[in-house]
Amino acid sequence: MFSENHKKSGCIEVVCGSMFSGKTEELIRRLRRAQFANQEIAIFKPAIDKRYSDVEVVSHDFHKISSKPVSEASQMLEVGPEVEVVGVDEAQFFGSELVDVCQTLANRGIRVIVAGLDTDYMGKPFGPIPLLMAVAEDVQKVHAICVKCGNLANHSHRLSKSRDLVVLGEKDVYEPLCRECYNKALAEEDAA
Repeated sequence: MFSENHKKSGCIEVVCGSMFSGKTEELIRRLRRAQFANQEIAIFKPAIDKRYSDVEVVSHDFHKISSKPVSEASQMLEVGPEVEVVGVDEAQFFGSELVDVCQTLANRGIRVIVAGLDTDYMGKPFGPIPLLMAVAEDVQKVHAICVKCGNLANHSHRLSKSRDLVVLGEKDVYEPLCRECYNKALAEEDAA
């Protein structure tokens, strides 16, 4: 039994991987478990992500949970004292400020669950995710299945010619590839 003076310890959990690896599905699963345990939750997503819904976090399998779209990570600090769990989807779209925001929330005793891409379409570390992985108590890397060979995929290969860092899209714009198939695809693009 906890004493009245006992403060629950906060933590940061990161779920990362490529496109179509189940990051959002895992985030929703963890948040649903917290709801089942009668914990007060707050869920955030970047305001720019309107692929499936303006106000819900939605997985590729169309599982969804209500969320608050925000344009700045600092807006997450406005959660009330009753909130015990904070979920953040598509965290790669927030700047490095997200790391300090997550640390602040965890230091308040809040469990922070963050889901996002760990690498961009060029295979480079993406946004605040690598820094969050360094300070998190728990990191789970999830994998998609390579659409070319069936091995575990950890790359999000962009099918369009755009070189913009942020291009929102689904299977029409990205495909999950393993290292070997990703490198082969890049070599074919360079040769073309």
